[in-house]
Amino acid sequence: MSEVLIVGGGPVGLMTALGLARAGVPVTLLEAENDIVYSPRAISYAWPILPGLELFGVLDDMLASGHTIDERCWRIFKTGETIVYNHDAVRDITNRPYNLTLGQDLLAKVVLQHLTRYPHVRIHWGTKFTGLVQTSNSVIVTAETASIPVEFTADWVVAADGGRSAVRKAVGLTMDGFTWPQRFVVTNIYFDFEKYGWNSGYLVDPTYGAVVYKINLEGLWRFTFAEQTTQPLETVMERIPRFIETVLPGDKKYDLVLHTAYNMHQRTAATYRIGRVVLAGDAAHITNPTSGFGLMGGLYDSFVLSEALAAVVHEQVGDEILDRYSELRRKVYLEVTSPVSTESFRLVFNSGDQDRLNRDLALLRNRKSDPEAMRKFLSGPAALETPSLVTGRTLAQMAAA
Repeated sequence: MSEVLIVGGGPVGLMTALGLARAGVPVTLLEAENDIVYSPRAISYAWPILPGLELFGVLDDMLASGHTIDERCWRIFKTGETIVYNHDAVRDITNRPYNLTLGQDLLAKVVLQHLTRYPHVRIHWGTKFTGLVQTSNSVIVTAETASIPVEFTADWVVAADGGRSAVRKAVGLTMDGFTWPQRFVVTNIYFDFEKYGWNSGYLVDPTYGAVVYKINLEGLWRFTFAEQTTQPLETVMERIPRFIETVLPGDKKYDLVLHTAYNMHQRTAATYRIGRVVLAGDAAHITNPTSGFGLMGGLYDSFVLSEALAAVVHEQVGDEILDRYSELRRKVYLEVTSPVSTESFRLVFNSGDQDRLNRDLALLRNRKSDPEAMRKFLSGPAALETPSLVTGRTLAQMAAA
């Protein structure tokens, strides 16, 4: 019997396991896949989250595996105007004034390597969750390994198994919200954007909007655009070259490495706790990724949940702290994650209202001459954090202690 069982071996599940392991809590983790799976999703971590990654001991390895970016731009497709931000306005409040770039699969590998140092962590790959039954003092979890039924018993279960979470469904929770009428088409391409003066950031246009982001130092870039879901998914490959070649500068010669497409949602569960089952990451809340708040929000879940759950296991606090976790993390989604991500999506991909666009661009331009406004904007991702439910301290305060 384990004290905590986690379903889902993505970054959120692994980071939660690491937080618990560091606190001396025995952990069992179940992952349906046989290994970490590459997915062209989250790749960026804003500077306010770096103290949390440092506190968990993984930041140095993440920095060694990825690269940092000081600039972000908004390029207007119709006019070519480019508004570039850097991190100068926060250099007096952080010693890491940059964003870290690292694919979520590489983050998972870093965290997994750290988990190997803890003998009280057991990871079962190729093990698919099939159901659970809660009792007054435990949770019985059923799963399958190579089609063979297996059973686990734990005091607590963390659902970190993504937006289609089978654990969330097993406890009767649905995801409230809406699905966007557009899907994201994600491509990884080799193209020398920097040769033509492009930075990582956004291409703003109601037809040719895109997120353009440098993945690594070898010239691989993430190029993501949106299209209506009414267009056939099976013919998306026919539309990718037309779109990319329309917006690329210069000779337009690129090498497509991979592509995928997925629907986008703004949804959250009504509660993140049912009895002895607690939700984290995409299992609890999902957002369009334009602002990069999806994975960061999930990691902030991990930070606060692992500490709170460890305190419950060690009988330092009552389990009502998990209700507080549910309340506060859901509030962050509703008041920060979803509205900020929705507004970013509107600006980049739905900027057809010229008057509104003019106001948006004026705001972007004006921040460059207003250090306080720029500092506030660059500090925006800090609002994703819930301070410790045990001590009330922020991650930065704990990392500095």
